[in-house]
Amino acid sequence: QVQLVESGGGLVQAGGSLRLSCAASGRASRMYIIAWFRQAPGKEREFVAGINWSAGSTAYADSVKGRFTISRDNAKKTVSLQMNSLKPEDTAVYYCAARGGTVLVRTTWNYDAWGQGTQVTVTS
Repeated sequence: QVQLVESGGGLVQAGGSLRLSCAASGRASRMYIIAWFRQAPGKEREFVAGINWSAGSTAYADSVKGRFTISRDNAKKTVSLQMNSLKPEDTAVYYCAARGGTVLVRTTWNYDAWGQGTQVTVTS
């Protein structure tokens, strides 16, 4: 089993920045794709960004491209999401997710492990 723990959420004004971290433990070596999803009240969970752990290739939702950056730290087994120029519509619970394989997919049902989520609130 892989355990994922998110941290770094909080309250920020529009235009501000936050950095989320996802720490992986357990059988993390089997999880090659790490992604961030988010879920706003009354909405479906949506893909935000993902990274192929070994190749380092990344993908982003159009809504965050140019504002968010996903990165990994192999030594610490963490994946971070740097969020800049935050907007009120970025308000959501952010989840870290992991899956095996090499294809970076954007659908929730393809991910095997999930963190508990961290709240991000952006005020106008």
